[in-house]
Amino acid sequence: MTTAQGRMGGVVLGLILVMVTGCAAGTFTKDETPGQRFDRAMEEFAEKCAKAKLKPNDTACDILKLKPADPLATDEGRFAHSIKIPNPVSADSGYKPGMTPQEYFDHLCKTEAGEFIYKTVENVEGLYMMRPREEVSDDKLQHLHVLEDPYGATDDPDSQDYLVQPPFGRYQFMESLRTKDEVGTAQPYVRYFRGSERESKKDYVYMDGTRSHRVPYVVKREGISSLKSRYGYTWRGIQRPHDRELGIVGGELIVLDMRSNEVLAARRGFIRSGDVRNNLTGVWWLGGHVCPVKKALTSSQFIQKVIRPISQER
Repeated sequence: MTTAQGRMGGVVLGLILVMVTGCAAGTFTKDETPGQRFDRAMEEFAEKCAKAKLKPNDTACDILKLKPADPLATDEGRFAHSIKIPNPVSADSGYKPGMTPQEYFDHLCKTEAGEFIYKTVENVEGLYMMRPREEVSDDKLQHLHVLEDPYGATDDPDSQDYLVQPPFGRYQFMESLRTKDEVGTAQPYVRYFRGSERESKKDYVYMDGTRSHRVPYVVKREGISSLKSRYGYTWRGIQRPHDRELGIVGGELIVLDMRSNEVLAARRGFIRSGDVRNNLTGVWWLGGHVCPVKKALTSSQFIQKVIRPISQER
C-alpha cells in the first residue's frame, strides 16, 4: 500500500512540511470544530505553498490536490450504497446543537455501532470481494474528507492473506474485481486460490501473541472471466450532515448472498479524529478513536463468522 511507501520518506516530508507551514501546523483554537480547524490549516498551508519555491517533483504540497471522496463514482460504489439492510442508520443521527465531538461520538457508538448478523451460511468454499478498498496514503490519512470510510480503510490489506492463506484464511478461494494495478491478465476478475505447499516459493510469517511463526505461502492467483462465488462482501461510508464537521466518519461492511441480494450481516463502526496536535491538519485517521474497537483480522474474522468456510473446524 502507498501508506508504507509514504512512511519511507516520512522524515523528509515532515521536515518539508515544517519549513513550508512554519508554526501554523497543528495549532488549535478554542471552540474550533475539527472541520473548522482543518479548513483553516489547509487555507494557511495553501498560502505558504504558493510562496514556497518547491522543485518540480516535490510532493510536499500534494495534499492540496486531493478531492473529497465520491461514493457513487464507480458501479461498485453505487451498488454498495443501494443496499438496504434490516437496521439502517437513521437520517436523524441524534445530533444536538452544542454537542462536542466526544459527546456525539459516544452517542453514535452507543446507539448505532456494532456487529449485526441476520443469517449465517455453512460450508462456503469461497467468496467475492465486491468493492476493492480505496488506495491509502499519508496525505489521505490526514485529510478530513478524501477517504469515504476511514474506519475500514486500513482493514486487512491483501485480503487474500487473511481469507485464503492459512492459518487465518480458511476459504479455498477469494475472487475480486481486477484493479488497474493488476498485471499479467486482461480478464475482468482475479481469483486467489490455495496451491500446494510443495509449490510454495516463499514463507508467510505471522504473529501469535509475542511469537512469530513461519509457514509456506500457498496463495496463487489467476485471471478469470466469470465468478463462481455465491456470497460476497462490500463496504460503504456513512454520510450525514454533522459527522465530518466534528471529525467523525462511519462505515459499514456488508455481507450478502449475491444470488438474491439478501443481506446476511453488517458491521457498522465509527472513527473520530481532529484532535492531533503534531501534524498539519489535526486529522490522523490511522490513530483515530474507534468503535467497535478494532484488532488485527477484525474484518476477516467477522466475514468468516457469517459465511463459514467449508474447512472451518466445528
